[in-house]
Amino acid sequence: MNTATRVLVTGGAGFIGSHYVRTLLGPSGPGGTQVTVLDKLTYAGNPANLDPVRDHPGFGFVHGDVCDPVLVDKLVSEHDQIVHFAAESHVDRSIAGAEAFVRTNVLGTQTLLDAAVRNRISTVVQVSTDEVYGSVDTGSWTEAQPLGPNSPYAASKASADLIALSHHRTHGLDVRVTRCSNNYGPYQFPEKVVPLFITRLLRGGRVPLYGDGSHVRDWLHVDDHVRALELVRTRGRAGEVYHVGGGTELSNRELTDLLLEACGADRSRVDHVEDRKGHDRRYSVDWTKIRDELGYRPGKDFATGLAETVAWYRDNPSWWQPLLDRAAL
Repeated sequence: MNTATRVLVTGGAGFIGSHYVRTLLGPSGPGGTQVTVLDKLTYAGNPANLDPVRDHPGFGFVHGDVCDPVLVDKLVSEHDQIVHFAAESHVDRSIAGAEAFVRTNVLGTQTLLDAAVRNRISTVVQVSTDEVYGSVDTGSWTEAQPLGPNSPYAASKASADLIALSHHRTHGLDVRVTRCSNNYGPYQFPEKVVPLFITRLLRGGRVPLYGDGSHVRDWLHVDDHVRALELVRTRGRAGEVYHVGGGTELSNRELTDLLLEACGADRSRVDHVEDRKGHDRRYSVDWTKIRDELGYRPGKDFATGLAETVAWYRDNPSWWQPLLDRAAL
């Protein structure tokens, strides 16, 4: 009799989703788990991210759209749990055009949740972001903070979170929402600041610093994020929101200096560019709840994590160079 837990991972070919899948099916994973990845393979979804687990007997892949109700209903009916990563996630792209963000992040989440209710799924983890709260000058947002998103991306994720939680309250669906700070690590598509700066600097190019560079973010290694997600999936409570922080707050200027040093470059390679529209000054989430309830603490110190990340991009140009060529980043 097959007692393996069947987990559907949407957006599992992206940066964080693929790291989650590789961890779940890797030697340090829980075992007894079957994973199916549903991914549309947009520009940020890369099949190569899943190569390390492609031959695992518990792995399956479906090329498809989370907004396709027929496909989603079929897949959901074959699984026990869902971890929902699939999303458009780049703020600059949402400012240029929000339609894809509303479609994928809002309609896609609703499509998935409706199928979960019909098929009596045991648990859904909705993976979200600290950006749904907007900016905070001092202190840190708790999970009780009302949402105040400022970018179209953040607004679409806030909408998805509210739809997810409404399915818990209305239908009794076991939904657990996570909101994380800025992730970094290997396999991250090079439009985000850390891999963008690393790949440009490694090629001898220049990097753009928005505005005065004083915007502050908390940095979370993807290893720690994935550990937190597993704690929430396996031990979290239905209808709850959990913050996942990294414990390293840096201004963009400070981050830039660290990346320059790690790549053997100096400040002459920095271009100061016009600030992003509606650019939030600071994000900070209080992750006391997940620490006290589930025992989460970030384990990767930033200096080590950043050095490892730079080394990975330096050693794997065959992964990122084709992406740069296609996207002209």
